[in-house]
Amino acid sequence: NSDKPQYPTKVSVDFAPNLRSKVGASSLSHHPSPESLQAGGANMDSWIIFFLTLFTISVSLILVGLPHGIGKKKKKIPPGPKGLPIIGNLHQLGLRLFEVEPILRKLRAQYGPVFSVHFGPRTAIFVAAQDLAHQALVQSGATFAGRPPTAGFARIINSNQHNISSASYGPLWRLFRRNLMAEVLSPARTKSFAEGREWVLTLLLGRLRTEADANGGVVVPVRIFQHAMFCLLLVMCFGEKVEDDVVQKVETAQRSALLAFERFNVLGIFPILGKIFFRQRWRDLLEIRRKQEEALLPLIRARKSVDEKNRFCYVDSLLSLELPDGRKLDEGEVVTLCNEFLNGGIDTTSTAVQWVMANLVKDPQIQGKLHEEIRTVAGEDGEVSEESVSRMPYLKAVIMEALRRHPPGHLVLPHTVTEEEVTLNGYSVPKDATINFMVGEMGLDGKVWKHPLEFRPERFLAGGEGEDVDITGSREIKMMPFGAGRRICPGMGLALLHLQYFVANMVREFEWSVPDGEPVDLTEKVEFTVVMKNPLRAKI
Repeated sequence: NSDKPQYPTKVSVDFAPNLRSKVGASSLSHHPSPESLQAGGANMDSWIIFFLTLFTISVSLILVGLPHGIGKKKKKIPPGPKGLPIIGNLHQLGLRLFEVEPILRKLRAQYGPVFSVHFGPRTAIFVAAQDLAHQALVQSGATFAGRPPTAGFARIINSNQHNISSASYGPLWRLFRRNLMAEVLSPARTKSFAEGREWVLTLLLGRLRTEADANGGVVVPVRIFQHAMFCLLLVMCFGEKVEDDVVQKVETAQRSALLAFERFNVLGIFPILGKIFFRQRWRDLLEIRRKQEEALLPLIRARKSVDEKNRFCYVDSLLSLELPDGRKLDEGEVVTLCNEFLNGGIDTTSTAVQWVMANLVKDPQIQGKLHEEIRTVAGEDGEVSEESVSRMPYLKAVIMEALRRHPPGHLVLPHTVTEEEVTLNGYSVPKDATINFMVGEMGLDGKVWKHPLEFRPERFLAGGEGEDVDITGSREIKMMPFGAGRRICPGMGLALLHLQYFVANMVREFEWSVPDGEPVDLTEKVEFTVVMKNPLRAKI
């Protein structure tokens, strides 16, 4: 996986080189629930920032009279708030993602489309303008295709940067990406999993009916969406339908770990201090990795022992892959790549599906117009086929508008530059700085999108400002929910197919409405992806 919102990403949300890994893991044995994992450590994070601030003030008094940068000309980096030595702007920003993003919006308004923030000793540059994103990611694609080196804690999770999302721009990254594209995401391979999608669709619709029958027609579908995508991605990863108890085990482990990643932010910003002050978190991290391998290794080993295989899958390609140094992947590296594949296709897609359905529930006219198109193209009865969704322009417009208005990741994974002397918009870009592209802000830019807060699929039809949008960003960037350039999400085509196929069939099968006049709350909440703060409740 590459630039996703957390496909993605985690697209994905990263504010410093080592704040998080796109690779999920398993549940924590020391903490009973994902919610407690998120809440736990918040007070400790505040105390460590307080301690470091006091320490920094003392050090600053000593350093203020000392000469700095003698014989060196200081390069002009993008503007931003002045920070303190050692901790940078952490005393102003905090460590929690839901606290950081609103502050970034204010900084963008204050300093312009490109600005800098210091997370501890590291500089993070944020880019909010579409033209600058295109200049960096497309016009200077190779230069901006780097990834920051990961600290010790992240290397445990990503097997020393042995996956697509974290690997440095070079032979290893090319090998991993080319393997995924050719062996799993090519048109022929994607078509070979059509039977799996049909099976998962039946499972999805059946679970929606069961929950509706048990609750007077009311469903809270987010967990059903997630379970369906888990079942599908497990088939694509391991080649066979997995027993439901195994699906549940992997799903629970992955979900718990994704919600826990924020607890490890401080370990990446201050690696040495993190080991001293957060020993329990280091132990929890090792437990996460152990549980991760415990969940996935049996599936990998079972696949390895199968002589006759009905269909090719991602694990098959990994087991036969030869690395640039001439060796095969070890089991831990296979776990890491499988985990990346699952996370990249599950959480982001299920999040996007929920945002689409929430807006259709909120606006019955849009839902009615979409239903009419589906009925006209696919007929009154039966499943909406994958071939037929390609002939539904309004369906595509609905999906595109949801990705513009509610991208699952508001920032793509952080980039770095691969050369020493690089400039962007007249500013120097240090080689050790991360460059973060503000996907969410681009989708809400009033200079590009008319009434950007409104959900209007028509903007992507003939005559609309989004009619000619190139979602890959090759020609021009107006929105980039899948990233852009060399690191664009490799699963973009598959994700769009899944969104169109499952949304079309759910709209054909059910009429979705608000239960007893309850309003649809579109308030956002940052988890691994940007989700609905209050999950969708609908009557079908």
